[in-house]
Order: sequence, then C-alpha cells, then structure tokens
Amino acid sequence: MTKPRINVTPLIDVLLVLLIIFMVVTPMKPSSFKAKIPQEPANVDIKVHPETLVVAIAPDNSLRINLEQNLGTVENPAKAIERLVEVFLMRKINYAAASLDESSVPKTVFIKAPRGINYGSVAKVVDAVKASGANPISLQIDDLD
Repeated sequence: MTKPRINVTPLIDVLLVLLIIFMVVTPMKPSSFKAKIPQEPANVDIKVHPETLVVAIAPDNSLRINLEQNLGTVENPAKAIERLVEVFLMRKINYAAASLDESSVPKTVFIKAPRGINYGSVAKVVDAVKASGANPISLQIDDLD
C-alpha cells in the first residue's frame, strides 16, 4: 500500500490568490501625507506669567534671572543660587499666608542660553539651579523672550 501524500495544489492556489490581492491593494495605499505646518502667530503681545523664572546665560558667561543683572557667572553662580532660594522662600511664605498648600509652590525654572555656548556651561548652570531647589528645570530656545 502506498503512503498518503498531501495535495499542495489547493494551498498554492490560495497563496497565489493572496499574492494577487496584496499586489492590487498595495498601490492603493497613500504614499504621502499632508503635514499641517503652524503659521507664525500675529504680533500678539503675550503677557509673561509673573511667577516665571528664566535664568539666562549671556555670551560673556554672566547670569541673569529675568531682568536682574549681575548674578554671577557660569563658573561662580552663587549669587544666582541665593536669589533663586530667596524667591522660592518668599513664594512659600506667601502661599502659607494665603492658606495655600506650601508643597504646590511653583519652582519651575527655564534656562536660556545662546546657541554658541558650550554644553558644559549649560550643564553647570543646570546643576546650580538644581541646587537652589528648582523643579522642574526646562531649557528654552534662543528665539523666545
């Protein structure tokens, strides 16, 4: 008696049909997409939140917080750290006086540096801002003021 053999003809027919279906469907898939690029905003005067803190590094490596100048340098940021600690302490006192939760005191700090400054200088400022108790710390691009 002969051994039974598997008839692969129906399997090949099914595979060929699937191959034809995929060949027909594939070109129908869109090959591109439309990206909506945001438009430049109109000259709208945006008010900066009064509790926003921006530590800016000048090209000469001096530091400033918002509009306060002469708060040390990248190499010696002690004055900037002291000023941030003072600001956070005043906010904590104000929140306590207003019977608000002291743990919700905003301690967000943005660090703004010119493009030409090296990464190590920015890292030193980030470490100094962390030492003041700021959290979270964000980096800000050149074009924002």
